[in-house]
Parts: sequence; C-alpha cells; structure tokens
Amino acid sequence: MRLALAAALAALGLTALTGPAQAESDGGVRVMPLGDSITDGFNVPGGYRIGLWQRSAGRYTVDFVGSGVNGPAELGDHDHEGHSGWRIDQLDASIVPWIRSANPRTVLLHIGTNDVNQNHDLANAPARLSGLIDKIRAHAPLAEVFVAQITPESNTVREERVRAYNAAIPGVVAQKGPHTHLVDMHTGFTTADLADGVHPNAAGYDKMAARWLAALESVPGSLSSVLAPPVGAATVLSNPQSTRCMDVAGAGTEPGSQVLIWDCHGGTNQRWVRTAADELRVYGDRCLDVNGNGSADGTKIQIWTCNGSLAQRFTFAANGSLVGAGSGKCVDVTSSGTANGTLVQLYQCNSTGAQRWSAR
Repeated sequence: MRLALAAALAALGLTALTGPAQAESDGGVRVMPLGDSITDGFNVPGGYRIGLWQRSAGRYTVDFVGSGVNGPAELGDHDHEGHSGWRIDQLDASIVPWIRSANPRTVLLHIGTNDVNQNHDLANAPARLSGLIDKIRAHAPLAEVFVAQITPESNTVREERVRAYNAAIPGVVAQKGPHTHLVDMHTGFTTADLADGVHPNAAGYDKMAARWLAALESVPGSLSSVLAPPVGAATVLSNPQSTRCMDVAGAGTEPGSQVLIWDCHGGTNQRWVRTAADELRVYGDRCLDVNGNGSADGTKIQIWTCNGSLAQRFTFAANGSLVGAGSGKCVDVTSSGTANGTLVQLYQCNSTGAQRWSAR
C-alpha cells in the first residue's frame, strides 16, 4: 500500500512529503539508520535511505526506525536517527532512550564527520566510538550493528583526519563481538561523489545504499526479525507497549524474587539466556519461573533455582507472546501497566500489548 501511495504521489509530481506520519511501520525488520547529517540526508533529503529502501523493496520487508522523519515520497519509510551537526559524544548522550523506544534489530552507524570537521579531540574519537557501540550492545545484545568507516572529504586537511580516524575503526569493531560489523564507506568513494566537499550527492548516497545492502546481506539474520532468542545468547526482553524490560526486582538473586518491568539498562538482572530446554536463565543458575507451577490468572512470575520443571519452560509465539509450558498461559504485564515496577504475572493469553515481548 505504501509503495502504491508513493507511486501515485510521484505521478502527480509530488516527490516529497510535507509531513510524513511518525513511526511509519509495515511490521518489517526494524532497522535504525543512525548518525549525523549524512544519515539525515543533507543536500538530498532521505540520503542513502532512499536507495536502500528501493533496493530492499520486493526482497525484504524493512521498517526504518528512529525519532527523525524526512525524505521524498519514493522513500517508503521516513523514520531515522540522523542528526545534523552531531558528533559521537552527542549521539552517545541520547542513544539509550532511542534504543528503548525503537527496539531495533539492526543498526547502521555512520558517525565521526563532525568530530573531524570540528577537530574535536580526534585522538580520543575512536574511544568515544567504542563507548557508543558498547551502549548499543548493552541495550540491544542481539542487534546486528554495522559500523561505517566514514565517507571522504575534499579538503585535504580534513581528509587526512578522516583517514586517521577510519584506520582506527577496524580495531574498535573487532573488540565488540560477532554481532558488530565493519562497513567501508570510504574506499571507492571520490570527491566526485560529494555535493559540497563533505556531504554526498545523489550518486554518492546511492553508492552508500549499495554498500549498506551488501553488508546487510552478508550477515544472516540482519534482515529478518528475531522471534525467539538463539539458544545460549544473552538478550533483553522488551515489552514494546511500555518500552521497558523484563527485570528482576532490585537485582535480587534469592529464589522467589519478583519479576517486573523496568527501564531497559541491560544489567545482569535484565539479561536472559535461553537454553535448549526452553528455560530463560538469569545470573547463570536462576530461571524464570511460574510460582508453584500455578495456572490461575495472576500467578506470580518470579525467579527460582533452575530445576528443569514445567514451571520454568517457556516458548516464544509468533505474535511475541511468551507461553508457559505448564499452564499454556502467557507472561503478562499486570493491567497493561507501563510504569516502572509494574509486576509481571501469568494470565490467559489474549494477544494484547501487555503480553508481547521482543528479544533484542
């Protein structure tokens, strides 16, 4: 439907949308374009996102996510997290609420151009980039994060800085584990791909789109949603309705400690590991547990010493519900609450937002 609308607008000569709806979504894989004006699309509103969207259409169902909105009608999803003029430290200061809200499966990070142009403590720019990636990883442990070596500049002094910064990025990425990937956005780009010596022109943005898609296609899973966390992988379980995470109250470790929702922070009391036995383990030897293997609505969801019982086995349904094997009922946020501290309970499955959990 969205592509048909875009085509109709284009036929009328309306190549740009005046005010696209916030949080456009087709239910596809949640991809966050993250960075500065090059992500926003300076000179060419929508930037590389136009070509990436068009190349993906008919092959993948992609949902761009972020708090920013811009671009033409032929860009079918206008959401992004590109902020003109921003440096690495400015993204770092805001990334946590963005991750909580957007719940991305995949992140496309192109940042550092303004650090270079402002000559802002460049010796420590790789360390700042490392810290930003760490925050993304902590709040979205399963996300596939693609980190770009940034595009060139025509000014020779700035280009020398770009090359020095880019040379440090592979070492940073190599420290971040198998879900963090390097993308070269410098090799093969020339000043002919730049509109103003800094920002790409339409051809340059299209090169970026092709480079991003090739990187995404090289990583299985980056263009598909996670229905259940892989066995052995640590994850946070976000309730999209509240944008808060499944949490052990007070970071308690005692058997019987209550499970509730709390602001996502990726701490040890929010990191769950799915096992081959369909357990969800926290702290290594504690399991998500239905109190007394009960089946009544409102039964407490807690942690308990892992014991292999049905009270500790859960399956992930296609609609995002988490179903207890012993009762056939769902893990539920009490009264569809969204506040910190709202208790998690067992309740008859009803497909509401209170029973949706997203692994990231």
